[in-house]
Amino acid sequence: MENSRWRERLLESTRGRLLTLLLAGHRTVNQLAHELRITDNAVRAHLVNLERDGLVRRAGTRPGIRRPHVNYGLAQGAEHVFPRPYGRLLANFLSIARKRLGSRALRTSLRELGRSLARDFLPKAKGRTRSERINRVLTLLKKMGGTAEICQNNGKVVIRANGCPLAAVTAENPEACLIAESLLEEAIGARVKESCRHGPSPCCQFEIR
Repeated sequence: MENSRWRERLLESTRGRLLTLLLAGHRTVNQLAHELRITDNAVRAHLVNLERDGLVRRAGTRPGIRRPHVNYGLAQGAEHVFPRPYGRLLANFLSIARKRLGSRALRTSLRELGRSLARDFLPKAKGRTRSERINRVLTLLKKMGGTAEICQNNGKVVIRANGCPLAAVTAENPEACLIAESLLEEAIGARVKESCRHGPSPCCQFEIR
């Protein structure tokens, strides 16, 4: 919910309007200033902050009367700022799949999806140590939007991540955590058990057996 309010505030601001323009295509400082009806210097100040935050990047140049103008575009991954209906769409799909397949078959399908994602997004684990495999998994989870870390809990090795990328789904469909559970099992090469916390402040937690 807090992330949603943050997005709303950002998109209503001048910086948010600037990002919306860049979502439609690359722009120069002059073009952004004209469309936003602010000065070139004001645009440059916003761009400096947005570049620092990893939301905007320089995307080449285009010819100008006296010198080339720098093009700006959205940085890779900046699309997360804009609301997407995927969470609700996937939640509804899981509800329909549960009715048609039954809970057992749905859980089996979610585990297979997780294994498939591991094979798609992570190189083969053969020949790597367990520590190397875990570090690769942590990097992937961070790219997916979490703040993943590994820790000890009562003598058990546990992966924790705040900012669950499936939070919009797991509140109503907690079995969706099986996607991440089986992804970790496939990538690490060990038994993994999820014990995630759902609700307003979700926390992903996976015990490596």
